[in-house]
Amino acid sequence: MHEEKNNHHIGYGTYVLVWIALLAFTSITVTIAGVSLGRYTLLVALFFAAIKSALVINIFMHIKFDEKIFKVFLLLSGFTLLVIFILTFFDFLYR
Repeated sequence: MHEEKNNHHIGYGTYVLVWIALLAFTSITVTIAGVSLGRYTLLVALFFAAIKSALVINIFMHIKFDEKIFKVFLLLSGFTLLVIFILTFFDFLYR
């Protein structure tokens, strides 16, 4: 039983474009930190952080082309981190 894997190669141009996008999103995040958006400042900063992490995970870590089990474990670990954040937030909120 011989199984052939498809190796996906991403070109250097894509890496450069993603790197430039990461730099742009980082500068937007830093700019937002200096601007007062009221209660939405944190949400907007977290939104851009999520975009940056999705780019890094999918392109630089090659999760986009990996097997589904890796994606399941990544989602499971992200969900666990989210639960820890929520529990910490409620602990902080009700002190």
